[in-house]
Amino acid sequence: MPIEESITNIEVKLSFTEDLVEELNQTVYKQQQQIDMLLKEVKALKLQMASNMPSDGNHPRDEIPPHY
Repeated sequence: MPIEESITNIEVKLSFTEDLVEELNQTVYKQQQQIDMLLKEVKALKLQMASNMPSDGNHPRDEIPPHY
């Protein structure tokens, strides 16, 4: 195989590799954005649950209705 053909093959492979790396970088970036959003949602849900918990353990929602 002539050296010029070898160099051309290497350049083609390098080009595909660069494209793949860029695509993978974009995928990782999008996933990190999703992870950040999910962490914020989990934090908000934890705060919401903590604010809904009664401090004395007695909540009207937990009581048995009067007809029982």
